[in-house]
Parts: sequence; structure tokens; C-alpha cells
Amino acid sequence: MTLPLFSTLHVRTVWSLALALLSAAWLATAARAELTLQVDPKPIAAELKAKTSYAPMLKRVSRSIVSIYTTKVVRPDQMMPQFNDPMFRFFGDGQMRPRRESGLGSGVILTADGYIVTNNHVVAGADEIKVALVGEERELTAKLVGTDPKTDIAVLKVDAKDLPVITLTDSDALEIGDAVFAIGNPFGVGQTITSGIVSAISRGNLGITDYEDFIQTDASINPGNSGGALVDVQGRLVGINTAILSRTGGNNGIGFAVPINLARNILERLVSHGRVVRGYLGVVIQGVDENLAKKFNLKDTKGALVNEVTPDSAAAAAGIQPGDVVVSFAGTRVDDVRHLRLMAARTPPGQTVPVIVLRDGKEAKCSVTLKELPDEAAAGGGMGEGDSGPGEAILNGVRLQELNPQIRTALRIPDGIEGALIADVDPVSPAGDAGLRQGDILLEIERQPVRNARDAARILRKAKGESVLLYVWSPRGKRYVAVNLKP
Repeated sequence: MTLPLFSTLHVRTVWSLALALLSAAWLATAARAELTLQVDPKPIAAELKAKTSYAPMLKRVSRSIVSIYTTKVVRPDQMMPQFNDPMFRFFGDGQMRPRRESGLGSGVILTADGYIVTNNHVVAGADEIKVALVGEERELTAKLVGTDPKTDIAVLKVDAKDLPVITLTDSDALEIGDAVFAIGNPFGVGQTITSGIVSAISRGNLGITDYEDFIQTDASINPGNSGGALVDVQGRLVGINTAILSRTGGNNGIGFAVPINLARNILERLVSHGRVVRGYLGVVIQGVDENLAKKFNLKDTKGALVNEVTPDSAAAAAGIQPGDVVVSFAGTRVDDVRHLRLMAARTPPGQTVPVIVLRDGKEAKCSVTLKELPDEAAAGGGMGEGDSGPGEAILNGVRLQELNPQIRTALRIPDGIEGALIADVDPVSPAGDAGLRQGDILLEIERQPVRNARDAARILRKAKGESVLLYVWSPRGKRYVAVNLKP
């Protein structure tokens, strides 16, 4: 049975009115209800806070971190070198004035009487350096004690007493996953503390400094943090914040700090001598890849392959030879080229250390008394390759040519260099992949001397195996190269 339209509308109206009255009543009751929250205003219990909060430690340590403000005067000819041109000076003289540029960074107090460590790039070129202590409005004028651009470390001195000193620790004991804190003055907002972990250790080959052995961390590091502290959970200094890897200029979670063991070695020399004196072995070295490891009868790719030995150097006096692979230095295993450079540089000149090399796959021990690293000396590596008369490709992708006086003069090849000239290299050949380039000189093949292109052809025809070992000279230096004989 269908209800009349009037009755249906009447029922709906009654229900709507009832629901409206109930809703109004509920809202009135809710408005009168009180919100009861559970609140504990007491501070965290001391015994619990010691386990869950780093506040007490950071409150103590942060007093040892300072803000550094620098200014330098930039002349017009420094801003625009073309102003050195007399024509520009004629039209522009008096139009551009010297201007002041400001810089910002951080530093760490090392001694109560005012020695402070920071980054070289924070104070480089500064005409005036000011240091601001935490919780104090005064600024102290700092004197630059010394800098080392090769590690980006600098030492300052302020005239003060009883400064809060930070405690250093052994950064070599750090492990990936250890908690760390970065302290500094990012963007000039004031002292800031960020936390993270040790993401990696012994990072290198980044192109930031000459000697790289960085601690990598995801603790937030930004401009202004440079020169600040990286500390462990006990507040001990483990590193000096130095750089970030970023496409935007801000923190992307990849920051780098100079380990305090490396920094300490540098700053102690700067304070005592005013400059850094490094040990010098006197070798040109390169890394070992799998192909070279096979050719030199090595078990793995650890070590540093000696390309050249500088005459009258420490290495020469100790009997180290080209083709030796340095696998141990001062009792420590040599992992790679960077590792050997770091250890040699940190060894004081005049100190004698035991060195182990692999020569023809066998160990040879020697004692090396290091000399002082000359300013112009640089350890490096290299690459290279060869063939026999025009058009005759004995090595895949390589054509050799006789080295005549005209070519020697044109390519500025030293008189003492004898061998076969690499006249052409196919860049997509095994030789090209190995790094051989046009103009390189082939000195040895399979440890046999090469006097000319005919020698090279004769030795190569007798070569056995899947690759051949070459010793090559180029303007960059000498180096060993293993080249596949098959395409």
C-alpha cells in the first residue's frame, strides 16, 4: 500500500526536526565538556637523561666552538683583471673603488691560551680575522699562525686566557655507524648543533684537497660550518668540518670532515715551525688494477706501483726500483696510491721506516730514511702504449714509429728517453681503453728495454698470454700499462 504524498513529507519533516534537536543538544554538551590531558612538567630524570639526551655533553662542548668573521679588501684589478690594461684605466680610472668582502666560518679552541683550528679556506686572503666566543658579545682579533692549503687546515691565535678547551680523541678508531655531532655557525644564524652518523671513513679522490682522508657524515653541514667541530657522543673532537657534496649549495646529507689525527699532525707543525714539513719518498706511483696485478704476479690490487724513482731520493738510496709494488710502509699495509702518499707525507723528514715491496712477485724489505718534500714535488701516476712501422699494427689499435731527432725536437722529448714513438692510437681499441695516447714513448715491453720500433715489433711477436705489460713515457711522467692483445 502506498502512503499519500502528504503523509510521507510529514514523516520526513518530523524526523529532520528530531535529528536537529539531538545535534544541538550534543553540541551544547560538548561545548561544556573539559579537555583532560595528561601532563608531566618535571624535567627528565637525571639517570634517564644521561642515557637518552646529549644535552649535558653538548652544553659543555659547544663553549669550545667559535664563530669566525673575516674581511678583506678587494681592489678593482682583482675584481676585473682587464683594468690592468692602460686603455681600461684611461676610461675607467676613478670609477671603481676598492671594496670590502666579508666571510664567515667556525673554529675550535685547542688551548686555554688561545690557539684555534679552522679551515684554510675560511681565512685565506683575509685582511682581518675576528673570533666570537659563545655567550659573549665581545669579539677577539685573531692572528694567523699558519695555513696548509693541501689539507685545508689553518691555525689562529687570540690573546686570551682560560678559554674552554675541547678534548681530542683518536679518529682512527671511528667506525661507520658511530653517532657524531656537527657544531658551527651555518649561514650566520648562530651556533647550531646537528646530529648524524659516520657514513664512511677514509674518503678520497674527491678533488677537494691534495691530501684527502675524509670522514663522511650525514650530520647537516652548511656554509658557515666550515672549520667547526665534529664530535663523538662523549664530546671529543674527531674531525674538522670542511666541505659538502651538493648541487644546490645546501646540505644534501653528504658532508666531509678532516680527521683530527691528520689535522693534529698539521697544526702541531704549523705552531712549532710556522709551516708544514712533509716526508718525501721520491717515487712516482700509480694504482694497481686487475690486469697489472696479473702481469706483476700479485695476489690482489692492493699497493702502489712504482713508475719512476727520483735520482738521489730516499727511495733511490734504499734500493727501490721501477716496477716494485709498495705493499707496506712503516709497518702499515698500503691499500693504494693515496694511502701511501698520506703515510709518507705524515712521516717527519729524517725518520727511517721499514718498507716492503713486491719485486717479481717476491717480497723485498728495505729501510727508507725520508727526505723533506720539495714545494714543487708531487706524487702522481700515469698511463701509455705501442706498434712498428707505419700501418703495421702489432698491438691492436696502435701504430709505432722510429724516434728521430726531428720528432724529438717537435715533441720536446728529453735526450735521455729512448724507445718507440706511438704515432697513432685508435681511441676505441684496447690500447686506447688502457690510456695510451699519440706521442707516448714505449720504453719497455714485458720488462725488456725497447730502443726503437724494431725492438718493439720483435718483443711483441714473442709476447704470450692475453695481455702485454708496457712501460711508457709521456710528458705527464712514466707509468706501467697492461694492454689486452685481443680486440
